[in-house]
Amino acid sequence: MESKNIYRAIIGTNSWGSKAYGKVLRGSSVDKETLRQTVSEAMERELVIFDTARDYGLGQGQKLIGELCPEGAMISAKYTPGRKYVKGQVKSSFEKDLADFGREYVDIYWLHLPNCIEENLSEMIELYKEGKIGNIGVSNFTLDECRLAKELLDKAGVPLFGVQNHYSILARDWEKNGLVDWCRENDVQFWAWAVLEEGLLVPPKKGSKLSAMKLVYLNRQNKLLPLYKRMYIVGRRHGISPAQVAMAFCTSKGIVPICGCRKPYQVSDLDAAAEVVLSDKESASLEQAADSTGVRILGADMFRFAVKKKRITDEKYKQLTLKAIPHNHCAQDAQSDFSSDCLNSTQEG
Repeated sequence: MESKNIYRAIIGTNSWGSKAYGKVLRGSSVDKETLRQTVSEAMERELVIFDTARDYGLGQGQKLIGELCPEGAMISAKYTPGRKYVKGQVKSSFEKDLADFGREYVDIYWLHLPNCIEENLSEMIELYKEGKIGNIGVSNFTLDECRLAKELLDKAGVPLFGVQNHYSILARDWEKNGLVDWCRENDVQFWAWAVLEEGLLVPPKKGSKLSAMKLVYLNRQNKLLPLYKRMYIVGRRHGISPAQVAMAFCTSKGIVPICGCRKPYQVSDLDAAAEVVLSDKESASLEQAADSTGVRILGADMFRFAVKKKRITDEKYKQLTLKAIPHNHCAQDAQSDFSSDCLNSTQEG
């Protein structure tokens, strides 16, 4: 049997952890044995990458991954920086992550916010070169910040593995502003979180339990009826549910969906959705239906409150890149027309 692409979809573990956390966030909790069965189902279906962060499950998510995931499972973990940098902070946090996982190596390590990018990436690069990290990615970065991160990594001889940002049928900012295309052009994976918008893109059913996240979005569900209808129509054509349509919408564009899975059936649903290829016409019809609802979801601006106010501008990027270019390369053109002769362009979109 031919092996499946392990990067076609990712198991999200945001709701793994304490019972109270699960009930508040998702409306219900699951026990450890159910999570164990979920891991087994994922491994059997070759969905072997488990995405986590230190704060998931009130700090219990990573420990559960360490306990339940077999040796063949791949771990995608994150370092979430504050606005100030203290030397050694990444390495210190990373050692705690390794202790949680019971491992000496993490397959993918993400800089979770674009704070103190150069300093934090420098420590991650050291860990990469020590053989403790397999791949480095960035999360919640703008296009300009991704360019800067790639430039810094390239200079160190380390590839930028991926970008992990908020993306769904309702939140397509990163596609509109050029980041998704930039990732394709630079062979950088684009991973999407909140693909189901915390349950908002799962059409409501009578008797379903309400969670804190569903309560936040409750007043928007009626507005989304045209989108739900379109999702049902597209789903019937492919024999999948509306929620799976939201997942397939991503995979059909080469975007890697991260979907929270606490139960075995959720893993099988994600696996089946990842095998479906929507036509361009179907994807366009879903986008049109989503836009017609007028429902606005924070996309590109999500988590910007936790980022230093000073952003990486095109001019700053040019200055940093100029320093990285050898003096004998484009030396005369750099002053007169740097962006066109040396960078081709640094404008978004």
